[in-house]
Amino acid sequence: MSLTLNNLSSTSSLKALSEKPLLVQVVVGILLYVNGLMIFTFLKKETFRDTRYILFAQTLFVDSALMLLSDLTLLGIFYQYHMQMIPCCMICSLMNSLAVCSPITLVAMCLERYVAICLPLRHASISTPKNTFIGLLIIWNVSFALPLFIIIVYFTYLPPGVMFSYVVCSGEIMLQVKWLADTRAATLQLLFIMMLCIIVSTYIKIMIAARSASSENKKSSNKGLKTVLLHGIQLLLCMAQLIIPYIEMPFWKLDVMLFMNVRYSNFILFVILPRCLSPLVYGLRDKKFYNALRYYAFCGICNQQKIQDSKTLKDVPSISIHN
Repeated sequence: MSLTLNNLSSTSSLKALSEKPLLVQVVVGILLYVNGLMIFTFLKKETFRDTRYILFAQTLFVDSALMLLSDLTLLGIFYQYHMQMIPCCMICSLMNSLAVCSPITLVAMCLERYVAICLPLRHASISTPKNTFIGLLIIWNVSFALPLFIIIVYFTYLPPGVMFSYVVCSGEIMLQVKWLADTRAATLQLLFIMMLCIIVSTYIKIMIAARSASSENKKSSNKGLKTVLLHGIQLLLCMAQLIIPYIEMPFWKLDVMLFMNVRYSNFILFVILPRCLSPLVYGLRDKKFYNALRYYAFCGICNQQKIQDSKTLKDVPSISIHN
């Protein structure tokens, strides 16, 4: 009897687990479509070529690439797809670089809002195309520094035969060398503390500027406060994603079924959820970008309808009413 109950419970758990990939693919597909539409809107409009929107477009691109790679890795683990160690390590390093790039870009966006609100007279001279390009180079160099160091050291520790073996690709593979995993964790913690201090100080300075601002500028300052706050929440969730492998590693060695349940929960919480906040920050709260996004989302149907309605109203003869 107990054996039958165990079989039933394992069958139901397998069925529930088999439904998760389908649900995740639907959510990932929707988010990739929304992000792709936003990137298309950015590329089509010349008015979105300032620093603020360039950083936002980079966030969309990095989030989309990271979400796609994480989803493919998750599917590979679920279906136990084996691939060679070298490309697996390269994919994991690229994912780590993108995971670091996303929060650093959020910090840069907070600094841009700080300059726009607290130093409005210097905003035009600071947010130039040249400075934006230099900032992007710094972000990408910092993002690739740690993962590149880890993969080089990891390859030196691997025996030659293991490098060409086939494994189920997962981020936990590159945490086998203990001192290297500890170095990575300590570096990420230091980086997180630095970024959190920058965002908190930026929020405090914008809050002070909002209190002392006139009624005309207070609305813009309050909007900047909400933007920085949302970026702070995104930062917490994005940095939590970087420590996920350390949380999941004990389950990986203990039980595959439990590991997959934990992996799917973490994927939704720390990969999908932060990527849902980016459209809220600019896609919906920025009126100029929202109007352009809506135009391309509906292929200009809404705008054409408004034009037709306005023409119809102009063609209607005015009726004067005499008492």
